[in-house]
Amino acid sequence: MMKAKVFVVGGGIAGAMTALHLQRRGAQVTLIDRWEPGHARAASSDYNRVIRAISGRDEFYTRWARESRARWLELQAETGQNLMYECGALILATQGHCDWEDATSETFDRVGVPYYRFTPDDVRARFPQFKVDEIQYALFEPEAGLLMAHRCVITTIDLFRREGGIVKRGTVTTDTSERPMLNGKHLEADVIVIATGAWMAEMFPRSIAPISAIMGINVLYTSTPDGSDQFDMENMPCWIDHGQGSFGIPSSEGSGVKAAVVIPNTPIDINNDERLIEKQSLNKTRQYILHRLPGLIGERVVDSKFNQVILTPDTHFIVDWHPQHDNVLFAGGCSGHLFKHGPVFGDFVAGVAMRDYGTADRFKIAGRRKLSPKESPSGR
Repeated sequence: MMKAKVFVVGGGIAGAMTALHLQRRGAQVTLIDRWEPGHARAASSDYNRVIRAISGRDEFYTRWARESRARWLELQAETGQNLMYECGALILATQGHCDWEDATSETFDRVGVPYYRFTPDDVRARFPQFKVDEIQYALFEPEAGLLMAHRCVITTIDLFRREGGIVKRGTVTTDTSERPMLNGKHLEADVIVIATGAWMAEMFPRSIAPISAIMGINVLYTSTPDGSDQFDMENMPCWIDHGQGSFGIPSSEGSGVKAAVVIPNTPIDINNDERLIEKQSLNKTRQYILHRLPGLIGERVVDSKFNQVILTPDTHFIVDWHPQHDNVLFAGGCSGHLFKHGPVFGDFVAGVAMRDYGTADRFKIAGRRKLSPKESPSGR
């Protein structure tokens, strides 16, 4: 029996995990990327990412995140690499704006996710790093934490290679009918999986661009205070702070404290912009630290990242076949929350690609609509 010939285009976490799972399903897989695996332009770059099950009322992503957590730990044991640290995640529910957090606790109760509900005084006692004067309550998910993002991508690709997969450098474009081409020649394969992140909209102006928006995300790393381990991951959790449009990660492996203040609709030219932090973001992040993390006041920014996410109207992923080319499968639409789901997402996409099952309705291209923050799994 002939092996299915598959190209996976895009070597971020979505493409790498899909390629690995396709290889394990017996396909002959070639992974193509424009740059070296783990390159700095990719949305899957950066030192670390939050992994947490918190998804509002959305039970689907809650279950996927819990399954992905188990698979990341299995991959860590299999490879001997430090991929995940369970430092927990603290979700700060701002007074009068707690719909997403209220819905999360109900979902956790249904699914059976361990969590604690903290009063502001509980937070001050347990995690004194945070100033929580305007917080109504907080949810603490102890089995959440952080993933070492760059290492996760490189480890997955190394494992893919060891299992017989091929990694190739090249630029895939499309013709006027949106058929994929490499070096001016049409790609010929049983399946072509497109996992190019924000570049998916550019490559597919008719199919993907109408349901996509590209937004830049500024991330700053702030030094921890001299002689103090208070802001290290052993003593501080990751956090999400919807009321301030922010999230962050404690210092991990010497990175400094990561804080991102999401400035809505921050534009980015993914091909031409330098990956440099904007002054507006630097000022907003310092204001945020003044408000939420007073122990970091006066500490210096020691590193920064600026990359992009591709947003769908409902913040759901895209896993669907091209409307014209029945061997072209889209896999992405990350909306900023795909990375943590990587192992389950890649396995699911591989099954769809091999036609073992169909995709989920929420992942289809058609029927997309803007969700309210109450409905959205991301709370946006």
